[in-house]
Amino acid sequence: MSFTVAIVGRPNVGKSTLFNRLVGKKLALVDDTPGVTRDRRPGDAKLIDLRFTIIDTAGLEEAGPETLEGRMRAQTEAAIDEADLSLFVVDAKFGLTPVDQTLGEMLRRRGKPVVLVANKSEARGSDGGFYDAFTLGLGDPVPISAEHGQGMIDLRDAIVEAIGPEMAFGDDDDEAETDVDLRDHERDGDEDEDEDFEPAYDDSKPLRVAIVGRPNAGKSTLINRFLGEDRLLTGPEAGITRDSISVEWDWRGRTIKMFDTAGMRRKARVQEKLEKLSVADALRAIRFAETVVIVFDATIPFEKQDLQIVDLVLREGRAAVLAFNKWDLVEDPQALLAELREKTERLLPQARGIRAVPISGQTGYGLDKLMQNIIDTDMVWNKRISTARLNRWLDTVQVQHPPPAVSGRRLKLKYMTQVKARPPAFMISCTRPDSVPESYLRYLTNGLRADFAMPGVPIRIHLRASENPFENKRKKR
Repeated sequence: MSFTVAIVGRPNVGKSTLFNRLVGKKLALVDDTPGVTRDRRPGDAKLIDLRFTIIDTAGLEEAGPETLEGRMRAQTEAAIDEADLSLFVVDAKFGLTPVDQTLGEMLRRRGKPVVLVANKSEARGSDGGFYDAFTLGLGDPVPISAEHGQGMIDLRDAIVEAIGPEMAFGDDDDEAETDVDLRDHERDGDEDEDEDFEPAYDDSKPLRVAIVGRPNAGKSTLINRFLGEDRLLTGPEAGITRDSISVEWDWRGRTIKMFDTAGMRRKARVQEKLEKLSVADALRAIRFAETVVIVFDATIPFEKQDLQIVDLVLREGRAAVLAFNKWDLVEDPQALLAELREKTERLLPQARGIRAVPISGQTGYGLDKLMQNIIDTDMVWNKRISTARLNRWLDTVQVQHPPPAVSGRRLKLKYMTQVKARPPAFMISCTRPDSVPESYLRYLTNGLRADFAMPGVPIRIHLRASENPFENKRKKR
């Protein structure tokens, strides 16, 4: 990307709508409620022939530094300092306010290029607000409609004029990685053709990790500790995070793309439209991620909602790791650790062997161990087992515990192969697949976990009827 642009303005002037328009996807949450955006969200923008990094920011408000609004303001100011250019968005329909005047003064003091954008200019009666924008002393305002896409050519020309053609076009990277559509991303592996082929784990690929959990479990604090900076908005208030924000960093030479998500409460308690949008964004991040870290509050672990979140992650087929946060607040760590291990085995039988790590996002305790467990779990999630080994194993487990007889006829499991990884899925050719009891499938699943070292990841077994070569002859008779 050749340059970075920050979108700034007071609340509810259409910054996130403009952000979505420039990135070409509905990445940022948009609602009529002021103050929806709280963290700064980066994205790869395209405007006619321009390619640049765009940063959506929270609406600026006058507040003390210790308040939530004050911490949001600090995040916005950090985005302005990071950017090469600021798009100062005002509401042409509503007109200027004292907050707009204050923000204009702040941008002028920083001395960086600013493009004044008069949004909602398509509305009736917006001429007054458009002409008022001239009084800010930041140049001619650009009339646009972020909702309808009007005025984008004029906005492009204003950006080029503000930063100069050399910066605007000088360092285009045609092979730059674009934002991945969460809904269209292909995650399934290809079927192995060689029965003895077991591909090695590729530790050079970037790893996508989603951080999920109940509100106020410490998810944003955990990511900030990984990054070593206050990148995400944190505080004692529950439910601060709304958007699923992605950040990138390197751990031992490997790129980690981590997604911070909104806290997920019980479905019955989620009533407001904005919270429903936040939870839907968190669910989309889970489906997009490869490994999901479920953050528990170690002072009140294994709430019903914690178990439901783990079950949701496993049903989605993601690799899961448990993180017991706030370990620095625990009085008797050894006794609690033994209790948590017992509860994990008892309350999560569908994820036998799931990795669980005590951590503290506040102090940094256990974070290296957590990352190592994330990598180890991802290796298991990507694991492939050769068909030859699977069939030798299938013969052995049937000798140890034969399939039950149904209606006086013994079930026969004839052939087994792995059809995909991510998560591991197996196909077994057998007689009368509809008659195989669930208890025997659990026996096979637990055997796969134990004999092929696949703890803690979802394992799927599909049954299909074996082909009968004499079936057509019987029909002819």
